[in-house]
Amino acid sequence: MHREHSTVIGAPPPVIWRLTTDVERWPSFMPTVQAVTLLEPGPLRVGSSARVKQPGQTAAVWTVSTIEPEAEFTWETRRMGLRMIGKHALTPVGDGTRNTLSIEVTGRGAGIFGALFGGVIARTIQRENEAFQRAAGQVAA
Repeated sequence: MHREHSTVIGAPPPVIWRLTTDVERWPSFMPTVQAVTLLEPGPLRVGSSARVKQPGQTAAVWTVSTIEPEAEFTWETRRMGLRMIGKHALTPVGDGTRNTLSIEVTGRGAGIFGALFGGVIARTIQRENEAFQRAAGQVAA
């Protein structure tokens, strides 16, 4: 299962990158995230982990698997026998940034999981992109 949402935000990539990688700040502007705790000090890097609590779910530990500064980071977790991969990709577009969020779910049962929860996941990542857009507007103001 793969779900993706993109939007153009009227702020340059460095601004969106700071919002994206300051994961402990997400609960202050993103309604889909209740708490984030980094499990290692310092900036995000390959191997960094964070405990993420979202509404209606138990907390999950997400571990960064790839990172390209001001362009992309990918992290993943395992839940219910499934591998979940979340990707945050930034692309410069004029004076702004195309922010693309995606979730890929693999493993036995991913098809059933997608049929049951794919719509919820699609709406969630759209809400997260809207939250990044609002937060970027506040930073610019």
